[in-house]
Amino acid sequence: MSTFPRRAGLTIIQLMSLLALLGLVLFAALSLFKKESAPAVSFKTLNGEQVAMESLRGKVVLVNFWATSCSTCVKEMPEMVATYNKYSGQGLEFIAVAMSYDPPNYVLNYTETRQLPFKVALDTDGSAAKSFGDVKLTPTTFLIDKEGNIVKRYVGKPEFPALHQLLEKSLAA
Repeated sequence: MSTFPRRAGLTIIQLMSLLALLGLVLFAALSLFKKESAPAVSFKTLNGEQVAMESLRGKVVLVNFWATSCSTCVKEMPEMVATYNKYSGQGLEFIAVAMSYDPPNYVLNYTETRQLPFKVALDTDGSAAKSFGDVKLTPTTFLIDKEGNIVKRYVGKPEFPALHQLLEKSLAA
């Protein structure tokens, strides 16, 4: 009597389950690498200049939402200035966006008396803060890469050594 060897294979149900599992793993892996794009906003600086995020492509950008009434913002500002001065020659752009509740004359006075070297914008209607995920807490800072993707969001004062490492990596890319 001859017998046929039993096939060592997967049943249809096992094969479909394996494919579904592989699909989920692939989806999860791709989700981890998906980059969030910076919103397509335009900032109006204190000197009346319009700066569109799109015009900053090819540069690494820090967007810092702050207020003159925010003690942490005021405390971190000298380090923000030092960071800008250290990396601006390598392609860093910096936009300090004053919150909608900050009186424009306070922002102007602070900017002039501290001689802030970067662009300072007024978000008088709050639209920029809304576009960046409805920013309410200050300071909130976004690091944006050369392709316009948000690399990191800092709520509160950043750890500047870690921020500098990320800046160097983004600037070198």
